Amino acid sequence: MEGELKTGTILTSESGTKYTIKSFLGAGGQGEVYDVESGGRHYALKWYFKPSATARQKKSLETIIAKGAPDKSFLWPMEMVTPAGYDVFGYIMALRPKNYKSIMDLMKNRAQPTFYVLCRTAYNAAKGYQKLHAMGAKYQDISFGNLFFDEVTGDVLICDNDNVSFENSKPGDILGTPGFMAPEIVRREAKPSRNTDLYSLSVLLFYLFMVNHPLDGKQEADIKCMDMVAREKLYGFNPIFIFDPNNNTNRPVKGYHDNALIYWPIYPQKLRDMFIKAFTEGLSKPNKRITEPQWMDMIANMMSGMVQCPKCGARVFYDADLESKGAGHTCWNCQNPIQIPVKIKIGKNTVLLGQNSRLTHHHVYGDYDMDSFVGTVVQNPKNPALWGIRNDDKVNWTYEKADGTQIPIEVGKTAGIAPGVKIHFKDAVGEFN
Repeated sequence: MEGELKTGTILTSESGTKYTIKSFLGAGGQGEVYDVESGGRHYALKWYFKPSATARQKKSLETIIAKGAPDKSFLWPMEMVTPAGYDVFGYIMALRPKNYKSIMDLMKNRAQPTFYVLCRTAYNAAKGYQKLHAMGAKYQDISFGNLFFDEVTGDVLICDNDNVSFENSKPGDILGTPGFMAPEIVRREAKPSRNTDLYSLSVLLFYLFMVNHPLDGKQEADIKCMDMVAREKLYGFNPIFIFDPNNNTNRPVKGYHDNALIYWPIYPQKLRDMFIKAFTEGLSKPNKRITEPQWMDMIANMMSGMVQCPKCGARVFYDADLESKGAGHTCWNCQNPIQIPVKIKIGKNTVLLGQNSRLTHHHVYGDYDMDSFVGTVVQNPKNPALWGIRNDDKVNWTYEKADGTQIPIEVGKTAGIAPGVKIHFKDAVGEFN
């Protein structure tokens, strides 16, 4: 398949940079995307179809380019391409590396990330949209077609940012993707906003963790023809969460929605509770939707709360609700009893202290930096049966024994792991249990 622009065509951007068309990558509803080259480097060019190349779209793009990307996870428009002799235009953005997968790849089993990478992907997606909203923008079309992830690292790339709208701009024609639009948009009662973005984000995260739509249960299985009327009923006029604790009329159907049935019980109760809120109260009360920091807090604890089953090697999530009920943990894969290691609780963060566990900057400082580390679980070289946390921070810690005795833990030194002991960090206190 070829696009409107021929290979070898040279287009000049508004900054005077020349881009050569190398290959056609694909097309969507608004335009085509090409691999282009300039100065030995490759980029992506989105070239609009004439109906989409409106004055409003051009002005919106100019605003988006001037604002700049929220962070590196966005394939943000870099500059406009409006060459003489053409009645349409386009824009340049970074080219998405081929190793990035889509959620459709996940659904079709073409991507098989670990639970940890799934959590990293979800965390990074929530963080990206949080930064976008902090700029005073709304994305308007969050869906699995716009998010790509590295199945090894969990890094994300958010695409199709040319429809981002800022607070002072007029609403555009973009309402969202069917299945991801908030019910009030489906019912034509509202336009896209930060609150509707939060609903779409919840759907996206549910897809990531459960590989199923949160409203696709018995109602969806009973539909003979998925036309517009059926979609509007399912996602707008009669939306029912498949795991609504007070309404069992739309449960997942075995043989149709097996992913949801398999994955739902694997995750900790607190994550299930957040999805329940997102798709019960959050269906009808936009101001009660789960925010990005709430998702990030939850997922950060999931990442630091995994233990490996010694029998089959499966990763099992720590579930504080099980512990509070006095119940033990069991491997979801082989039903082997799981021993939970000593934990350190620092404010709202809980970290399992197994071999090679690390304290991130976020665990100690609450700043959502999950890439920097301030502590590492290590063995005592003289007695391998003893474990401790090495201070990898930039400041000293204070170690408080069970009897109240306090000892300084200098940078590079190790604090022994023992129940009832506390570590006083710079601005927080962690307690082992």
